[in-house]
Amino acid sequence: MTERKWVPSFSELIDRLAIYQLKEVFIPEHKQMYIDNMLDIMEDLDRCIKEENIELSAELIRAIVVISQINLHIWNSESQARRGEDQDLKLLKFTHSINGIRNKATNHISRMIGQNEKQDFKTDCLAAEFSDWDIDLSAKREG
Repeated sequence: MTERKWVPSFSELIDRLAIYQLKEVFIPEHKQMYIDNMLDIMEDLDRCIKEENIELSAELIRAIVVISQINLHIWNSESQARRGEDQDLKLLKFTHSINGIRNKATNHISRMIGQNEKQDFKTDCLAAEFSDWDIDLSAKREG
């Protein structure tokens, strides 16, 4: 058997875990399936942490929190658009814009742990009216 060509990165697993967590809550009729998927992802995350010697840091936790929060905002925005609520175009622009922040957060995690080869560089889609959503994951204390 040959080695797999594409294996989800650590940051992609975190992103997928955050999405399945939302699905467990918002699609309860498939709760057990989502739990099973999360358990598989968590096992892979544990394996990555051990094999790649990934250390927990406040900066890593913050990036994970950002991914989780952005995924929730994307979920809510897409749900509103699917219900046909007013301002569908604004919701679409918002979702597209903050998805770029999600990509920045996953890229940041990849750089932190040395997985630079699997990054998504579509991060420049932040619409001007959502500039307050631009999160600086590399922020350092001044002075």
